[in-house]
Amino acid sequence: MNRYPLWKNILVAVVLAMGMLYTLPNFYGEAPAVQISSVKATVKLDNALLARVEDTLKTAGIVQDGLFVDPNSIRVRLKDGDTQLKAKDALEKALNPDVNDASYSVALNLLSSSPLWLTNLHALPMYLGLDLRGGVHFLLQVDMKGALTKRLDSTGADLRSLLRDKNLRHSGVAREGMTLVIKFRDAETRDKARSVIADSQPDLLLSEAQDGADFKLVGALKPEAEKRIQEYAIKQNITTLHNRINELGVSEPVIQQQGADRIVVELPGVQDTAKAKDILGRTATLEIRMVDDENSVNPAVMEQAAKGQPPLGDELYTERGGRPLLVRKQVVLTGERLTDAQPGFDSQTHEPSVNMTLDSAGARIFKDISRENIGKRMAILLIEKGKGEVVTAPVIRGEIGGGRVQITGRMSTVEASDIALLLRAGSLAAPMDIIEERTIGPSLGADNIQKGFHSTVGGFIAIAVFMSFYYLLFGFVSVVALASNVLLLFALLSMLQATLTLPGIAAIALTLGMAIDSNVLVNERIREELRNGESPQAAIRAGYERAWATILDSNVTTLIAGVALLIFGSGPIRGFAMVHVLGIMTSMFSSVVVSRAIINLIYGSRRKVSRLSIGQIWKPGIQTK
Repeated sequence: MNRYPLWKNILVAVVLAMGMLYTLPNFYGEAPAVQISSVKATVKLDNALLARVEDTLKTAGIVQDGLFVDPNSIRVRLKDGDTQLKAKDALEKALNPDVNDASYSVALNLLSSSPLWLTNLHALPMYLGLDLRGGVHFLLQVDMKGALTKRLDSTGADLRSLLRDKNLRHSGVAREGMTLVIKFRDAETRDKARSVIADSQPDLLLSEAQDGADFKLVGALKPEAEKRIQEYAIKQNITTLHNRINELGVSEPVIQQQGADRIVVELPGVQDTAKAKDILGRTATLEIRMVDDENSVNPAVMEQAAKGQPPLGDELYTERGGRPLLVRKQVVLTGERLTDAQPGFDSQTHEPSVNMTLDSAGARIFKDISRENIGKRMAILLIEKGKGEVVTAPVIRGEIGGGRVQITGRMSTVEASDIALLLRAGSLAAPMDIIEERTIGPSLGADNIQKGFHSTVGGFIAIAVFMSFYYLLFGFVSVVALASNVLLLFALLSMLQATLTLPGIAAIALTLGMAIDSNVLVNERIREELRNGESPQAAIRAGYERAWATILDSNVTTLIAGVALLIFGSGPIRGFAMVHVLGIMTSMFSSVVVSRAIINLIYGSRRKVSRLSIGQIWKPGIQTK
């Protein structure tokens, strides 16, 4: 008798039910939405902002279809595109009364239309790529010369500090083109300086020159150092772009290097191209400056500063909580010297803190500054679009050496995490220009989905007709197993939150053709057992058991090729390989386990089976030699 144990039947039923549950969200489509994100470190998304959003929509007479809150954004789902545009205009005016000093990003986006009960079960639709969902594509050119220039300027500042510490007098350190020129009054001092610089700056290739009475030391970056700096610039810019694009709430953005100095950015579902360009084009920098404590507590001086007349050498900023603060213009340190920033707790007061790690040059500078300014405040600023904001302004309690700096003072654990993230994100390591921009409309994406869907359904119907005609009942069972294969594949893609692209749809169509091969092998094996005189029940059992080795072998070899594409491929090839590999695994389960479970339910309970509905079985009348 061919029967599965009860637990195996329950397992198959549960797997198919889960597959149906996690596939469902993909049938609801997407709805227009407006997303609100903070663009300032000192501006938070809280319940008060959520109430403002709701009040603004009510006042404007706009009916929303759902409010969704996450740590980085508030999203409002709406019924149609016209309502979406009205909501964006209303929220923009209410949240950003001063257009030139916006606190929030209000962007157009798309949200899943899945009901809340599915979302609460974490049943989410799979992501759609740029070619299916529409969106924007940017090609960015990284200014590698700018990255090298920035490094040389930073090295020049290090050399000044180094020579001062070693009591080596010089006539100036200046950057001339792509070299650093240090002038000395005598050759002896130059030779000593060369020895010191060679030990502390291994990336510099030093040479000597003389111009009249000046003895020069010329330093240029070594070729291997230039290559390393350029590779770092690309990686740092990609990391920074990831942090910025989070503001747009893009699902599965594509940010990858192309060639030696270009970055490709694809943002599926983004409808507001201007907003995307604005966020990508930011040039944020991190600066550490000293606070003018004396004037900051003088009401008369602060009043004049508020009118646009700060004291000479000062600038007026606003710190956390909205209090005005006078900060020195002189920059002590920049974000280039920061290697890491993590949230933590003060070991003495147990207050939340931010623990920063500086590089060797930054540690030396910070040690000197902290020793000379004990009891004074130090401001950490984020400068963006020419405007700065004070992230935090702690008091220096003592000399800080070793390159490890702890910031504490009136902050929650959430704020400490936010500040650490902000400090780690830093700024672009090199300037970038958008050299190519392409927008794919939602209508074109919908057309691609429709064509891909029709081709897949057409292939499925053709296979179903052939199998049902050629193998009768067993062919119909194979079709049901094939449908369960597609169901499980869609469920896996949704659970993994994978991105489906046009090559992915091609992989689904290919999976259909390959998955049916396993059922053909099983059916033909059963036919062969019947031709050899086996009883129907014995033929079913032998057919599945003896075909399994062949099915496993063919699928494993195909799986190896798919994994190779997944590891070594990129872009569309990886999308194809992902769906292909998952399709192979689901086809092995559906073509063997699911189909046999159905066959066992049909034939397994019968004590005597006279014949099987598996089509014409050819029996030779004469044996030839």
